[in-house]
Order: sequence, then C-alpha cells, then structure tokens
Amino acid sequence: MNAEPIIQVSGLHKWFGMLHVLSDITIEVQPREVVCIIGRSGSGKSTLLRCINFLEEPSAGKIMVDKLVVEAGGRKGGAYRRLVHEIRLKTGMVFQEFNLFPHMSVLDNVIEGPVTVKKMERSKAVEIGMMNLDRVGLLVKKDEYPNRLSGGQKQRVAIARALAMEPKVMLFDEPTSALDPELIGEVLNVMKKLAQEGTTMLVVTHEMGFAREVADRVVVMADGEVVEQGEPESVFNSPHDARTQALIERYRSGGAK
Repeated sequence: MNAEPIIQVSGLHKWFGMLHVLSDITIEVQPREVVCIIGRSGSGKSTLLRCINFLEEPSAGKIMVDKLVVEAGGRKGGAYRRLVHEIRLKTGMVFQEFNLFPHMSVLDNVIEGPVTVKKMERSKAVEIGMMNLDRVGLLVKKDEYPNRLSGGQKQRVAIARALAMEPKVMLFDEPTSALDPELIGEVLNVMKKLAQEGTTMLVVTHEMGFAREVADRVVVMADGEVVEQGEPESVFNSPHDARTQALIERYRSGGAK
C-alpha cells in the first residue's frame, strides 16, 4: 500500500437542518484500492459519497482528493468553487439511476463530459469514449439510443461515461440497486474487471458477495458513523460491533436490505 492516500476524509459531519446524518467520519482510500461501504439503508453511506465530491456540502471536517484539500464550513468564494470543481474532475461518479441523455446516442452520452467540461477535441473524446465502451463491453452499441438498452446496459454506459473523464477515483453509489436481479451480474462483472485493472474505487453497495470478493477493505456504517472497518475476511467472519454482527446475520439469512 502507498503511504499517501488518494482520498482522506477527516472529522466529517453533515447536518440536514437538525438531522445529524454524518458524525465525525474519518476514512482513507489508497491508490488502486477498492473500498466497499456497507450498512443498512439510511446509515449515511450515500451522503458520505456525495460529500466527497461535493454534491452535498459537508457541514464540518476536511476532505482531501489527490492532494487537493477542502476544509468544510469556511467561506464559499471563487477559490473554494474552483477547488471543488477540480475535485469533481478527479472523481468519476456512478449513481443508482443512469441519468443518460435520451436524445443522445450511447457514444455521444459518453463523450459529452470530456467535450463540454474538459474542452477536449471531439476526435480525441471519441477515441477515449470508444475505448471505455469497449472496456464495459458495449462498443457494439455506440450508435444506439438509451431507450434501446436494458437497465444493465444503461448502467454500463454510465460507467463508461464516468471513466471517459479519466478520473483518479471512481465513486459508485449503489450502482445495482435500480436493476432487475438478472441484470446485476453484468454490472458487477464490469466493476470486478475495473478492480483487476487497478482502478481506485469507493463503492457504496448492498451486494455483500461483491464486497466480500472484490474489496480490499470494507467500511461498515450505522447511524451516520463508521462503526467498523477492515479486510473483508475480518469484517464478515469476525465482526466486533453489534450493528455489524446484525448486518452480517441478515446477509447470511437472506434478509431484507
């Protein structure tokens, strides 16, 4: 493991009005590491991910992404906004919903970010876009429109779209939760391939089998706090916190998410 983390979250808090949804979160992600965040619905997992790329404004604490550091709670002037923009460029985000533009072809969806945000030459963006569609197994669909794709294919296009921005870190927010069960595997297989290629990934997921098989480290959240973290073998076989034990028991018994 590298000594220098690529993501470092320190003392992060998030309030929505009086609701304290994240409490003193501190985690690190090393380059090329796959970290899965698990926990019951409502434990704060997605909010943490959205704070890391500032889709949600952190209330307090410090966030570092690839040596760019933002202290939450300060002034929100031009320098702050530029720093947040730079961090967003370094973090590719894949959501539960696919959010593809229905009026654009698959390839045009994938190259929209590089062309409009990074001001990349279209020919270069097309080259990168086709390479990433090939990575997710959908180059053959480059001229199709989203309404002609299955849910699993749409999510794979969304992954290719995030990869086309050439981020340092990929953030996945429950990427399979909107999919029919038979389509989940194709998305997880793409994510496994990315992990094998050395892609740095922070994944919020209910797919415990994926977390156990693919993650280098598992972070368990409950009630807006990190209650346990460690190697998958340790977390799944010898959990220390009672809330982790209950979560693992539900998983083993096939209980609800």
